[in-house]
Amino acid sequence: MSINGKIEVFGGNSNPALLNKICNYLKLKPGEARVSSFSDGEPDIEILKSVANKDVFVVQSMCPPVAHNFIEFTALIDALKRSAAKRITAVIPYFGYGRQDRRKKPGERVPITAKMAADFITTAGADRIMIMDLHAGQIQAFFNRPVDNLFPTPIFQPYLQSTFGADACLVSPDAGGVERTRAMAKRIGASLAIFDKRREEANVVKEMNIIGDVNGLIAVIYDDIADTGGTLRQAAFALKEKGAKEVHACCTHGVLSGPAIENIDVSPISSLVVTDTIPLGPKATACKKISVISVSELLAKAIQNINIDESVSSLFA
Repeated sequence: MSINGKIEVFGGNSNPALLNKICNYLKLKPGEARVSSFSDGEPDIEILKSVANKDVFVVQSMCPPVAHNFIEFTALIDALKRSAAKRITAVIPYFGYGRQDRRKKPGERVPITAKMAADFITTAGADRIMIMDLHAGQIQAFFNRPVDNLFPTPIFQPYLQSTFGADACLVSPDAGGVERTRAMAKRIGASLAIFDKRREEANVVKEMNIIGDVNGLIAVIYDDIADTGGTLRQAAFALKEKGAKEVHACCTHGVLSGPAIENIDVSPISSLVVTDTIPLGPKATACKKISVISVSELLAKAIQNINIDESVSSLFA
């Protein structure tokens, strides 16, 4: 793999396994830094090697504990900026504030946390941002810097084709994911179904209706985030009631919080495939239905292309 010699890849403590895989692919050692905390939890950061005039990439997932990992991330960027790094690219495998991107109804008194987080990252000193599968594409406009929103297509397409092929019906769990699901269904020659989903509150679905025919097909729920598993459970039962032969799920970010593992265990879902943008907890690791595909090679190739000033979009051609 061709890279410029003046490159460093740093990472916080949120996803060290992914950081190491990326560095192994690039044939680099992780950047030398002390990333720890004071006794009260405040991040304590020190860069241990000169980064002056270097192309620096900072890898951090905004997974639990989300607030701490976010502040650790921005503190690391700030430390590198003050250490005279030539260019800093924020590599965010999972952007943890992406679900709060707008007011959902007029007059609603809520923060737009995705915009606030974008401002934090750019103010800290990021010159470019790379994110894996943003929850809402318009969040790219919240950053006043170039943003590369990487799609999981090169990772999931071979898996879906080899495992299910044209026998699959890809299912979008809501209207917002239709574009993502339709594009993948077209690539693998599968049919498409859509859930019309209505929520009472966050993580609570009141009503689900299926648009499309899944009778006799292998239904694969295709989404960006698997959080509490409530939607997956309801969708799986609804798909079986409509005659789906099997139900599987494929999601980029395995948040898997709260009762997620219990919901997946009791549902008719046969398998759930997630990526390693978020490290799995002990319960998720022990769940036989859950497996992981790594995004490390895709992120490493994107880092390489940015470093040598080539197109990132060429990875998805």
